Amino acid sequence: MNTFLDNQNWRYATKKFDAAKKISDQDLAFLKEAIQLSASSYGLQPYKVLIIENPAIREQLKPFSWNQTQITDASHLFVFTNIVDVQDNLIDDYMANIAATRGFNVEDLKQYGDFMKSKLVSLPLEHKSTWTSKQTYLALGNLLNAAAELRIDVTPIEGFEPEKYNEILGLDKLGLNASLVATIGYRHEDDAAQHLTKVRKPINDLFETI
Repeated sequence: MNTFLDNQNWRYATKKFDAAKKISDQDLAFLKEAIQLSASSYGLQPYKVLIIENPAIREQLKPFSWNQTQITDASHLFVFTNIVDVQDNLIDDYMANIAATRGFNVEDLKQYGDFMKSKLVSLPLEHKSTWTSKQTYLALGNLLNAAAELRIDVTPIEGFEPEKYNEILGLDKLGLNASLVATIGYRHEDDAAQHLTKVRKPINDLFETI
């Protein structure tokens, strides 16, 4: 029986996490693999996901996250970071990965690699960073769906100061930028938001067949 829609109706943006409940290593591995398998343009995955477990670092990040309690109370804090400046080496590494994974000769992939470089490397830096940041939202979608299947709560958060995250986590030195944040764990029984009816546009308003 397909439980996907049941899972989507179950999930919500958790406002209050139970700080005493932690995600098991097995479930965390499942969520990481779900993110790993996410779709991305060209399959390039131009991002890195930081899993912040250190309580001291999370306390540092909290004031720059509108002081949202989820940052410190959730079992885990995921910071999706995008690669700011796509260069040849990222695409070369991807071509090498394709060759190794599928048993291809990397030289035979040169035309495809050169095509990607022609479309991406020459873009203005701001456009590249915007494009790679968008890819992190695709990964977030897989996280939301996989977590709901396990009845693990996820709250996507855009209400934070990327520049401060970059500074605290040393992302600038790595050529990365904090794109979005997700807090992961288990809803607190006192979180009133879990009892609210989900509000969405009616199907007839949301879709139009042409």
